[in-house]
Amino acid sequence: MTLRALIMSVALVPLLVIPVQAATKDPADVVRDTSTQVIKRLQSEKQELQKNPGRLYDLVDKLVVPHFDFVSMSRWVLGKNTWENASEKQRQAFMEQFKTLLVRTYAKALLQYSDQPIKYFPAQGDKSSGMVMVKTEVQQAGGSGTIPIQYRMHIENGKWKVVDVVVDSTSLIITFRGEYNSLVNRIGLNALIERLTQKNSQLASNGDQ
Repeated sequence: MTLRALIMSVALVPLLVIPVQAATKDPADVVRDTSTQVIKRLQSEKQELQKNPGRLYDLVDKLVVPHFDFVSMSRWVLGKNTWENASEKQRQAFMEQFKTLLVRTYAKALLQYSDQPIKYFPAQGDKSSGMVMVKTEVQQAGGSGTIPIQYRMHIENGKWKVVDVVVDSTSLIITFRGEYNSLVNRIGLNALIERLTQKNSQLASNGDQ
């Protein structure tokens, strides 16, 4: 899966409104600072990261994962009925495999990054509502236009966290929700989790070759 395919937006997520004053960092700053940290590490360690994908997974897990709300993302990917009917064990298993899939896919996509300039914009929306959108634009190689990437974020425990990413109007949550809902209806949630587990194992094996 490419970065364009990976970084896909959620239908409006009904989230608890938590006082924005509790947030320690502006949402646009979270996106910009996180991207800057990842790119800096990628540039300084790229050869080593290409040789050892495990280090790249750790980098993404350390710098990127803390800024995503995987509970909300998993709930909306599975859909209300499937989530509510799932056991706590099933929820935890799905969240773990879903997170692992995103981390490994995103990590592989990072290796294709070639120092393209990124433009960051102020957060859009009413911050007091607890939900905003942060827009960025990535310059394509060769100067052939830009790719718009938007991060939908909400307040979680006093911090702005990503609940969806949209690339060229393609939503991560909506894309996976359509795919996974179809699979759950055909083979059930446990079988979906098993498929994700197998896919993650394959990604790990391929990355280590």
